[in-house]
Formats: sequence, structure tokens, C-alpha cells
Amino acid sequence: MITIFHNPRCTKSREGLQILEKSGKDFEVVKYLEESISEAQLKKIIALLGIQPIDLVRKNEAIWKSDFKGKELNDKDVISAMIKNPKLIERPIVINNNKAVIGRPPSLILDII
Repeated sequence: MITIFHNPRCTKSREGLQILEKSGKDFEVVKYLEESISEAQLKKIIALLGIQPIDLVRKNEAIWKSDFKGKELNDKDVISAMIKNPKLIERPIVINNNKAVIGRPPSLILDII
């Protein structure tokens, strides 16, 4: 099953959703700002993406700039920040079995579906 972690207010996320809709494949939408992501889920996503936790952070968000920017943070701190402030999570994230991609640009989604 394909899963998209989606923020309806984000243009790139909406474009990613359209790609999945046009693909004709079954998929699940997780509105991660409404349905909280667990620490285990977030760690799994990061592992599937093959990135460091800091690479999943939206560093231009006001909450990042005000509360976290310039501080010494380890991976656990960064993950905790994203759990408490899901707005910090880059989007959209699409997972298909054991492959995952951040849909920036949304066309990257085509590589895993």
C-alpha cells in the first residue's frame, strides 16, 4: 500500500496527491497535522528515506527559527521537535513498501510508484 503524509494547505503536497490520484493505484492519505505521527513511525520514515532526522526538518518554519535554530541538537532532539511540532516535517512524504521519497519536487513520487 502506498501512503502519502499530506498537508492539504501545502501546494507541493497537493501536487503529490494529484500524482497519486492520476496513477490509479490504491493509496492511503495521512493528514499528519491532524493525525499525530508516533516516534516509531517517524524513525521508520527517516530510515526509509535514508536521511538524517535534521534533513526532514522544514528549517524556514517560524517555530524552528524561534525555538531550535542555532542550538546543539542530537537526532533524538530533532525527532522530538518534529513529534511535538509536526509542522516542521517536510512534505509530502510518499512511502511505497520499502521505498520512500520526499516529494520536492512532486515528480520524485513517480520514481517509487
